Amino acid sequence: MRADRIFAYGATAGLIGDLLLGDPRRGHPVAAFGQAAAGVESRLWRDHRGWGALHALVCAGGATGAAALAARAVRDRPAAAVALTAAATWSVVGGTSLGREARAIGGALAAGDVEVARERLPHLCGRDPQSLDGPQIARAVVESVAENTSDAVVGALVWGAIGGVPGLVAFRAVNTLDAMVGHRSPRHRRYGWASARLDDLAGWPGARLTAVLAVAAGGRPREAVRAWRADAGKHPSPNAGPVEASFAGALGVRLGGTLAYGGRVEHRPVLNGETGRDVRVTDIERAVRLSRRVSVLALGVCAAARLAAGRKGRA
Repeated sequence: MRADRIFAYGATAGLIGDLLLGDPRRGHPVAAFGQAAAGVESRLWRDHRGWGALHALVCAGGATGAAALAARAVRDRPAAAVALTAAATWSVVGGTSLGREARAIGGALAAGDVEVARERLPHLCGRDPQSLDGPQIARAVVESVAENTSDAVVGALVWGAIGGVPGLVAFRAVNTLDAMVGHRSPRHRRYGWASARLDDLAGWPGARLTAVLAVAAGGRPREAVRAWRADAGKHPSPNAGPVEASFAGALGVRLGGTLAYGGRVEHRPVLNGETGRDVRVTDIERAVRLSRRVSVLALGVCAAARLAAGRKGRA
């Protein structure tokens, strides 16, 4: 079986597995990678960019190398290659768990239990929940659903289409390292610089595809394009900006504004501020459904692109 078909079949099976089952309950490979990366950090940490770059190389390079060896071991066995691709896809995408967490917080807010919503919010994003009221929590959830649609699903599929199983694993490794050390805390401002920049590069194509698909699937294409063009560049993240802006326009809401991370208060520009309204609790479900549609469309686009590239290469 050709490599393009192996990716198409395996990625489809893996995404279906995520839709039906969510993340593995125990022994999650991403959690195991995180533990290993934390161990590497404990030995390498210095307040220096060079040591942080070495940390990124050891961790992301090691995971990608192991994935390449596994893919090489099954390259002459199509069924095993499809199974490996499916397992890797299921392990690195997280759309269903993202939706479950968002809906759990939305359910707590709908029931008027803000304290439970605050307790669950750190499962979804790094905001300081104690500083947020109900509407602010709802806004944080919608923003996290938008950003993580790119980070947890679409970006992985894009790199899987480009590089197969090693591409899937490499993207998730880089994204996980950014979540662990890429923030601007005193400990990681220098040490996490390389991981953060690498994540910006790896996330670029997936973020743009996510924004395009949000325009196509959101039901408000004109508003989504306008918000993307007008506001994406104002966001401090080069990848979260297009995604959050297009989601804001597609949902007809305002995102951005003042938020708090680990004791730091940030005043971010408002996205879709001209025509959007404040986020409501009901918008959480709308965001999750949009995320699901974008994820399915991304699978179709990535599989089709990989098949088309395979046909072109044989022509």
